[in-house]
Amino acid sequence: MQPRPEIVGLCLYPRFSNHCLANALEPLRAANDLSGRTLYRWHLLTPDGRAVASSSGLPVSPEGRLADAPGGDLLMLVPSYGHVALGAYGADLRRAAVRYGAVAGLDAGAWLMAQAGLLKGRAATIHTDLRRDFAEAFPEVELRPERWIEDGPRLTAGGATTAFDLVLHLIRRRHGAALAQAVAALFMAGPQAGPSDRRVARALAVMEANVEAPLPLGEVAQRAGATPRALARRFARTLGETPGAVYLRLRLEAGRRALEAGASVADSAQRAGYADASAFARAMRRTLGAPPSAFR
Repeated sequence: MQPRPEIVGLCLYPRFSNHCLANALEPLRAANDLSGRTLYRWHLLTPDGRAVASSSGLPVSPEGRLADAPGGDLLMLVPSYGHVALGAYGADLRRAAVRYGAVAGLDAGAWLMAQAGLLKGRAATIHTDLRRDFAEAFPEVELRPERWIEDGPRLTAGGATTAFDLVLHLIRRRHGAALAQAVAALFMAGPQAGPSDRRVARALAVMEANVEAPLPLGEVAQRAGATPRALARRFARTLGETPGAVYLRLRLEAGRRALEAGASVADSAQRAGYADASAFARAMRRTLGAPPSAFR
């Protein structure tokens, strides 16, 4: 059975950052496209339900107002300039936090969360330009300089590029390192968007470069500068999966893309490093939950 789609609300505030919105939303869209499944659904909101203009003047029409949103798995707040004046919406935000499993403040979003009392006793980060003022205004929040922070159901990211890092982390945790790596590669993301462990990142690069002719895991570990056992520990700590499971998904995703491009099952199997098309089909069913015919 396929997992149900995660429901994500994005609340846009006046003069929000287009860059931040794109970096939060486009990875979710890419995860859907690259997986061939609807892993995420989203709805755009504003505090009052009216159209809102970004910092560059781009108008966006929402699907509704925050107070009326039915809720979901994650609510992402996307404010930017003028964040201090948005405290009037704190009550709506507190009520919305009950309806969503988690709340993420992007760019200046931590300010709105702190104003609403959602970060009391928690760790958070915010845009570098706001750190001094934030620390003075909200001493009950543990302010840290990290790019993004997850503290239970409260998440914060300090800007547009860090929003991408945070969303990539959420994709990786829910749907695996192979899909997250494919999303990062689609946007040609920098190294900060990948795994923090350099040897894991190096191993992933080796795997991606050797999909059609898969290498033994021992050789992958050697090229990554680690023993197989040490690499397995690093993968478990960083990605929550074994190197073998990640490598398999990378290969099957390559085969799936070939199928979607119109290649035959036999050719797609070769793209995924399988000499036997039947073995490829069995792996597709077992790992991706569908036979090759479902992706053609």
